[in-house]
Amino acid sequence: MVLLQLDPFLNELTSMFERSTEKGTVWVTLKRSSLKSKVQKNKLVTAGEAIEYRCLIRATNGKKTISTTVGPKDHQRFQASYATILKAHMTALKKRERKDKKKSAEIDKREGSSKRPKKT
Repeated sequence: MVLLQLDPFLNELTSMFERSTEKGTVWVTLKRSSLKSKVQKNKLVTAGEAIEYRCLIRATNGKKTISTTVGPKDHQRFQASYATILKAHMTALKKRERKDKKKSAEIDKREGSSKRPKKT
């Protein structure tokens, strides 16, 4: 796993999405992390110091894994860039078939009345 800075991570994520347009998947996971071991965390807690948490972001296509960390100061900029990348590369998704609400309600009524047995 390669820990990258923000901009190289976003560039590599873009290239991962581009390589997987025809076939393949890219998994992106986000996790809160302090990037410290349990021993170091316990020392900070006992000393009364605050632990600064960061967001650990990992992306993999099954063969290559990249990661980065985002602090609270860079969070807004990263989210905007990440959203732009996702919007640009979600073109292969199938559009959802939507039914007209009025027509589907009428069809459901007809099917419901024909399926119920008549009382004698």
